[in-house]
Amino acid sequence: MNRKPNILWICTDQQRYDTLGVTGNPFVNTPNLDAFALESVTFDSAYTVSPVCAPSRACFLSGRYPRTCGVRQNGQDIPETEYLLPRLLADNGYVCGLSGKLHISACHPSVAPDMERRIDDGYSFFSWSHHPAPAGKGNWSGNAYTNWLTSIGVEYRTRPLAECRFVDEGMPAEYSQTTWCFNEAMRFIDAQAPDQPWMFSINCYDPHHPFDPPRQYLERYLPILDEIPLPSYQPGELDNKPIFQRYDHEGAYRIKGHYPYDEMTDKDHRYIRAAYWAMIDQIDEQVGRILYHLKEIGQYDNTVIVFTSDHGESLGDHGIYLKGPYCYECGVHVPLIIRYGEHTISGVRRNAMVELIDLAPTLCELAGVEPPHSFQGRSFASLLTDEAKEDRHRESVYAEFYNANLNHRNPKAYLTMVSDQRFKLVKVHNSEGEYDCGGELYDLVGDPGEHNNLYGKQEYLEVQARMLALLSDRMAQTIDPLPERKSFW
Repeated sequence: MNRKPNILWICTDQQRYDTLGVTGNPFVNTPNLDAFALESVTFDSAYTVSPVCAPSRACFLSGRYPRTCGVRQNGQDIPETEYLLPRLLADNGYVCGLSGKLHISACHPSVAPDMERRIDDGYSFFSWSHHPAPAGKGNWSGNAYTNWLTSIGVEYRTRPLAECRFVDEGMPAEYSQTTWCFNEAMRFIDAQAPDQPWMFSINCYDPHHPFDPPRQYLERYLPILDEIPLPSYQPGELDNKPIFQRYDHEGAYRIKGHYPYDEMTDKDHRYIRAAYWAMIDQIDEQVGRILYHLKEIGQYDNTVIVFTSDHGESLGDHGIYLKGPYCYECGVHVPLIIRYGEHTISGVRRNAMVELIDLAPTLCELAGVEPPHSFQGRSFASLLTDEAKEDRHRESVYAEFYNANLNHRNPKAYLTMVSDQRFKLVKVHNSEGEYDCGGELYDLVGDPGEHNNLYGKQEYLEVQARMLALLSDRMAQTIDPLPERKSFW
């Protein structure tokens, strides 16, 4: 069949890199993704450009950095003028669909009671569900998942786990939002004509908090609970780090009592890890279902299949849960696995640094679609197709956080990050006296856990200066390439 490839883009929510068997986790049960990786290219150094949902998603859909595409924080509307990848594909003969989250505009029932505001995004099939919630309880009328449950007479309900107050027992697997997202994708795929190229985005809410897997997936971890490692945290490590982290140590999002690290027991920490991994196990099972379905209908080898996540999860590392104004590996380092039949090499691990902003131009190249001038990402398609290609793409990866999530912060947090795989620098841009520690500098080889902040230390001032210069260069390169100059004067 001589036509453009289909594109299946699976994007989980808040899934860190070290959560698959193929990426070194000995506890999770991810046989489908591990087997898929053996047929694909796995990127071991893939990074988000923002550790928060909306900026990251707006960036990888627009191919542009947060400050450029206009979504630098949750709760911000993407401008009408942004040209998204699904719109570009639709303009080039594709039919595009989505299930689950979009989250590139303000997304709260108080300001968007039906569903989040949409621009001309290119999705003709739009089965939207920001997150699962009971019908009529602060929920959106356009939440397709909730509406589906209502249509079959099932009420959305979770219940606290007696053994741990920070974990809930979620919906049975067959009624979960994750299963529903994959069901919707298969419904869309089956409706397309054999000669019609399509692109589908699966955006399940898992493994985003609250930590509420179906009980059947959590059960597997209970006999080995005591073997689950505790978070990577050294008491006192936050003393010379930005104040925002010390606030979130007391409660995520600076909300006291919201995953308060010091009030939690070792059992609490292990239960949360088990619940988080259980949600990923369910995702893996659903990935297996849809890959099998593509094989059954003869479209597996003609489909570019992408598995990734928008950003990571602290999971108690550094004494913090969830996400916020910090760029530790657990928050910005994400899984990325890509396959396109015989067009891409199989079973190859790439250590080249890539940013999620590079996905849009890469998919364009694989699909034979000319990328727009607005894209700031760089295609890494040759790393997928040419086994002899040098394992390099970027010399550094970059991320931004500009007052990006909940506004329970005083002062507001502004910071940028750059990493060259050996050192990582985070510059705090607040000028608030006692709140300004300058930043963070980590030796990723000598201190892979990022516990020892080297910023300002005499023996690392030369490295710090070099990394600050690199950060300055990367920030300058985020300038909007649009509009183009019309004349020379």
